[in-house]
Amino acid sequence: MASSDINWDRLDKTKFYVVGAGLFTGVTVALYPVSVVKTRLQVASNDTLERSALSVVKGLLKTDGIRGLYKGFVTVITGTIPTRIIFLTALETTKMASLRMLEPFRLSETSQAAISNGVAGMTSSLLAQAVFVPIDVVSQKLMVQGYSGHTQYRGGLDVARKVLRSDGIRGLYRGFGLSVMTYVPSSAVWWASYGSSKNYLWRFFGDKSSEEGTPSLPKIILVQGTGGIIAGATASCITTPLDTIKTRLQVTGLEKRISVKQVVKDLIIEDGWKGLYRGLGPRFFSMSAWGTSMILAYEYLKRVCAKDEQV
Repeated sequence: MASSDINWDRLDKTKFYVVGAGLFTGVTVALYPVSVVKTRLQVASNDTLERSALSVVKGLLKTDGIRGLYKGFVTVITGTIPTRIIFLTALETTKMASLRMLEPFRLSETSQAAISNGVAGMTSSLLAQAVFVPIDVVSQKLMVQGYSGHTQYRGGLDVARKVLRSDGIRGLYRGFGLSVMTYVPSSAVWWASYGSSKNYLWRFFGDKSSEEGTPSLPKIILVQGTGGIIAGATASCITTPLDTIKTRLQVTGLEKRISVKQVVKDLIIEDGWKGLYRGLGPRFFSMSAWGTSMILAYEYLKRVCAKDEQV
């Protein structure tokens, strides 16, 4: 592994969670509008006037101002803190366990990085879905309210009350299976791509250490940032159809009952097979930008929270 890697057992856990909550909240603030635009594009019907990312942004700014680009933001921030704690803890502990299990197989460092990161990403995402899916259902309904015929709400609690009254607790987990099918493979692909591409890039750049024994900071940022872009691009291209189906299923009106098969059929009727890739542009940008920002923030967080090595 590259000498810049900091493992879970070297981290000050309390500092890691507290500083991490603030750091990732900042990243979410910066990139949240892209999620709103992507979600609206994915649920647009044939008679919707706003069918491009630019027209969606213009429409939101015209009707609600900057606030329109942050529909459902409070709900998301409230839910992402516990979700992020679960995700990061599972990610790091599983990655360490996977690396230990792979040691007897004598695989190349790139293969080890891809497998351990992929397994860690898959496991952590699976555990996080239990908290994230209800937040996702509520926030997406807020994102599309008043758009393409969707219901207006008075806030996140109003959405939750109406969903519970209509469908019970099951309503808050609508699309749970598809969420698992979307986010778990996406997370596995993302982290596997990041781990292997980062390892390859270190070999490409020679992984030359500075006098202090670690690579220079600019080189670390370049390798980690490039790895994040590659991972985000790979994951978005592979999993966008599942994300589109999941989003449509979750934001369908409470009075309707619609199956995955019907969602797919409607998308193909409206736009052909390319309908399954609705919102690919914003999702591609979101996952690449989020991936790069997140991984730089995450790796920076680990450096800040690393315990001083005992001499």
